Amino acid sequence: MYQHYSFDLWLTLIKSNPYFKIERTKIFHRDFNPAGKSIDDVARAFRQVDLMCNAVNERTGKNIDADEMYLMVISTINDNQYPLADINVDKLYADMETLLFYYLPVVYSPVTIEVLQHLNQKGDCSLSILSNTGFIKGQTLRKVMVKLGLDTFFNFQIYSDEEGMSKPNGDLFKLMVQKVKECNKPKQIDRSGIIHIGDNPAADIAGANDAGLNSLLINSNNLSILTLLSV
Repeated sequence: MYQHYSFDLWLTLIKSNPYFKIERTKIFHRDFNPAGKSIDDVARAFRQVDLMCNAVNERTGKNIDADEMYLMVISTINDNQYPLADINVDKLYADMETLLFYYLPVVYSPVTIEVLQHLNQKGDCSLSILSNTGFIKGQTLRKVMVKLGLDTFFNFQIYSDEEGMSKPNGDLFKLMVQKVKECNKPKQIDRSGIIHIGDNPAADIAGANDAGLNSLLINSNNLSILTLLSV
């Protein structure tokens, strides 16, 4: 058993409510589409920007923020002809946050909370979140964690947009290790006692391993979070 369990968030502990993406696409199709693109074109723009930004963040270790990603989507929809200076980005994000809370993300699987409860009840380990962000900021994800009843399981949460760097950046894992040591004082915890769990082979597994940490890939393979109870 490990002394600290670090978790990725998206597609590890939670997943999107599909209606959020559907309604978000409808809003952008209606409000930011003078080019008259189809609803499928708008959905495709979201996918393109999402994949591109994830790839760039993983390659550079830096972080492209949600505001920038939404502007990229609008620009993509309109063949880079939209006057981005006219957009109130604060209102746009606030509207997207309101939509997210209406179509709240869901816990990834029925056993997710059961496993987190088991780890908490052990009493001799700590837990944290180490998550890259995209269209949804860390400040919003903290509220989501509260609404889903997940926040109480974790000693701390780290989000890429708040730190300006993304997994697999070694400095982000180093920050996590530092916080693990701080929240466990005076107990001594070294890297061999820490495991990071996630669904992304590059960001989560390679990132953790390169930082000298243990790792476990789940959900994107044939393993579930239940595997933690036997490692």
